[in-house]
Amino acid sequence: MTVYQENDTLFLINAPNRRFLMEYTMRSIFWDENLQCVKVIDQSCLPTELLYLELHTSVDVAEAIQKMVVRGAPAIGVCAAYGMALAARESSHSDKDKLKVYLHETGQYLLATRPTAINLTWAVENMLSLVDQFSGSVSELQEALLSKAQQLADEDVNTNLAIARNGAELLMDGDVIITHCNAGALATVDYGTALGVIRLAHEQGKRLHVYVDETRPCLQGARLTAWELTQYGIPYDIIVDAAAGYMIRSGKVDRVLFGADRVAANGDVINKVGTYMLSLAAYDNGIPAYAAFPISTIDFTSPNGDAVPIEERDPAEVLELTFQGKAVIPEGATARNYAFDITPHRLLSGLITESGVLYPPFFRSLAVLKHAGRNL
Repeated sequence: MTVYQENDTLFLINAPNRRFLMEYTMRSIFWDENLQCVKVIDQSCLPTELLYLELHTSVDVAEAIQKMVVRGAPAIGVCAAYGMALAARESSHSDKDKLKVYLHETGQYLLATRPTAINLTWAVENMLSLVDQFSGSVSELQEALLSKAQQLADEDVNTNLAIARNGAELLMDGDVIITHCNAGALATVDYGTALGVIRLAHEQGKRLHVYVDETRPCLQGARLTAWELTQYGIPYDIIVDAAAGYMIRSGKVDRVLFGADRVAANGDVINKVGTYMLSLAAYDNGIPAYAAFPISTIDFTSPNGDAVPIEERDPAEVLELTFQGKAVIPEGATARNYAFDITPHRLLSGLITESGVLYPPFFRSLAVLKHAGRNL
């Protein structure tokens, strides 16, 4: 299989016993002008196959988000923006007011797919704001929504590069880092947040080693982060989630770095389940822990993490565990499958954004960011 993106930003080869070859950028989401659809990397197929999935309708987009074909807060947001653009095109309404009603209904449909990731809300609200203020024709609105989605996609890439530049200054030559889940190019439009920081520091010539939490139950670390690090040539080892505390206490780790799906106004970070325990271990052993995310991930309407809805996913993701090809869960067992947890701000050393690194007290530095128009 050969995948080739028209603008030459992506060239990947999948051949037996041959590593994927990658140029500087890898867009996980883009608009295919010829097919008039959104193309996304099907993350459920990695690391064994790199496949692009075509999304032709807003329902396709919603299903891709809900089933975690597309995942990562920034990627979900941009994908939803394209979903709104597709909704405008698929609608049979020739009356602009009726189309606007339909788009608001579609927005609510998309918002219900993943309730925790605030970038989804941010992107849908951006698109609906354009809809509400638009005074042109139906065809002009359709084009405006597509243009807006593409703008949000391009801005995401620039934002991630700025996050990487700010965060790379915190990493020293020789650092050993633990990261959790996947906050790389796959979780964004391109480059990544937390993994983007590591990637840029590596490109700057810093010698780094990464311990990758496997991140159960869906193994975003073992499947996705490890795959990305392989592409970038960054040394890593996969560890089981429960080993992180031992690695930190044994003095084998210099820093902990992860992304965020939502950040409350006081600096509490909502991220993939397991982040809280990782941060506790880091704090107890005096190891700095940082969250890296775009400012669009900050939810100033939530005073703290307890105000944020935590998604609970299908128990089957836990219960379908196998060992050596055999089911290991007793028949009739039940499970709880929380996708995220809340890391209290007191456990964190800094918050890395495109506008700079925020330091405690976070309620104050975040308030300054808000009142400065989100630019420090």
